[in-house]
Amino acid sequence: MDNAAANVVSLEFLLDSHHVWRGQSPHIDDASTQPTGHAALDAQLPLGGWPDSALTEILSVRPGLGELTLLWPTLSRLTVAGERVVLIAPPYLPYPHAWLQAGVDLGRLSLMQVKAQDILWTAEQCLRSGSCGAVLCWPGRADDRALRRLQVAAETGQTLAFAFRHQREAVNASPAALRLVLEGIPQQLRVLKCRGGNPPATALAHRVWH
Repeated sequence: MDNAAANVVSLEFLLDSHHVWRGQSPHIDDASTQPTGHAALDAQLPLGGWPDSALTEILSVRPGLGELTLLWPTLSRLTVAGERVVLIAPPYLPYPHAWLQAGVDLGRLSLMQVKAQDILWTAEQCLRSGSCGAVLCWPGRADDRALRRLQVAAETGQTLAFAFRHQREAVNASPAALRLVLEGIPQQLRVLKCRGGNPPATALAHRVWH
């Protein structure tokens, strides 16, 4: 075998064994999802669940409208399966008893309290690491570039990313694969943007996920 043929064989072996970066993000199937644990919500989403390896934004006028109960079935499933879930700068200290009642394995839950200016950077590093099943962060204000970095980091680490932000951000464009709005009066969940199709016209009542 001449040198040129040997080089081709060696290159093909490296590519097949994933030892060479091809200059693009790992392939993520656009149709890949993870169930939310809420049948009515899954039925409303075109792909039937959380977009996998992607950023989901949850917008509300204030914390405490049920945003965590919305995620608890997913976080329970992930932690029971041995996946780590990271909370970055939540507005309130999580109440352990409630999380245990929701079936979340607290041994797989990590809480990181960082300065406001470090929230997005910390979330990005956790997502890129590929060592987490889900990363939840409360970044407050974040521009399109910062959110895009989170989206890319979620794809790279093949991790679910959730960013909790104020409802006023709904008027701004976002690279997130899914955007949900939690409204307080009446309390309901509205899909603002979703991968795979148009957002449903109707909102979900609070009782569906709480």
